[in-house]
Amino acid sequence: MIKVIVFVLLNITFINSSYCAQLKEPQLSTDRLSKVIKKYQFVTIGEARFTILFWKLYRSKLLTTSGNYPVNFNDEKLIYEINYLASISSSELINRTVEQWQHLKIPKVKYQGYLSSLASIWPDISKGDKLALFIDKGRSLFYFNDNYIGEIDSPEFGQIFLDIWLSENTSEPSLRRDLLGINNNE
Repeated sequence: MIKVIVFVLLNITFINSSYCAQLKEPQLSTDRLSKVIKKYQFVTIGEARFTILFWKLYRSKLLTTSGNYPVNFNDEKLIYEINYLASISSSELINRTVEQWQHLKIPKVKYQGYLSSLASIWPDISKGDKLALFIDKGRSLFYFNDNYIGEIDSPEFGQIFLDIWLSENTSEPSLRRDLLGINNNE
């Protein structure tokens, strides 16, 4: 009988401490992105427009809570937002993402596991839509037109995704400079 009472008390203590821990840990925000930006007081690092010949494809901007990049993802938050000026399907967006990872020589084994998650998260994009990545404590949360649409819980994903635009080896160095607020004359 004493063993049963001790067992029950230990379980109640464990359940109570787990519940209290959940209450203390801040929840990752599934609020609207505009609310997240205000809540954490993001600072814009830079903005860029991506065009190919005369086609304007998107405008993008990089924001962090420190006002700097690179950031320590354990202590700081980051948003990369893309405002599309042309339509693109989800599958085409994933194909373009893979092409950029291949350009960066990222081994397929590092990104292959994320492709099915991206396929389930990313919608087809129409002109005027916004897709944003919010990185908080190693988790990558995606927003579509200001609404939360899904996440990838992997510290590695956020960095390799950002590397498409922010790596020194990016296929678009002028876009990188604009996003990082680097003067082209420096």
